[in-house]
Amino acid sequence: DVYRLQGVKINDKHIEIIVRQMMQKVRVTDPGDNHFLEGDYVDKAKFEDENRKLEGMVFIEHKGDSKLKNNMLSEKKKAKEINTELKKKEKKTIEFRDAEPALSEPVLLGITTASLSTESFISAASFQETTKVLTDAAIEGKVDHLLGLKENVIMGHLIPAGTGLKKFREVLVTSKKPSRFVEKPVVQEEPSDEMKEEEVVLVKKARKKSKVTA
Repeated sequence: DVYRLQGVKINDKHIEIIVRQMMQKVRVTDPGDNHFLEGDYVDKAKFEDENRKLEGMVFIEHKGDSKLKNNMLSEKKKAKEINTELKKKEKKTIEFRDAEPALSEPVLLGITTASLSTESFISAASFQETTKVLTDAAIEGKVDHLLGLKENVIMGHLIPAGTGLKKFREVLVTSKKPSRFVEKPVVQEEPSDEMKEEEVVLVKKARKKSKVTA
């Protein structure tokens, strides 16, 4: 409203981007068999990726006589194969259950909170509370992989956009104009002694034929 009262028109796409940033996080209500903690604020895409990794996985409740460890995740197919081998040897089989995905609820963050809760601590430090953000990052031993635009601009690196994207960085750009080829000068080799002798023989034969015809 502040912008509109002053006659400044805002395109809807800008509002969409802001709302998306404010709703990009979810709060973990049940971590399930994931590595999340209850109450963690996690990026929605990362949360879905971690849950997707649990598909086809099982949670080992009791390892039996196998070499696996209790309370670990393993592939369902692998656990069944191990159980089949243990049954043949009449040993204790593995007790397992399907891995449980984490549960979450959507969270609406304020603009300031959303900016400070990004994966990149360099980007967050450039917005507000610089000292606090950098101190927390140092204590937690965070690593910034410089995946966004803002942090790459701050560090003076090529931004990951357009030809700066990783998949285009090694592409060789050439001109559309046809290239000009310079022909190498042909060097005539001097005839060898054998070639000279053959030429002399051919000349003599030609002379004999001309005399006969005459």
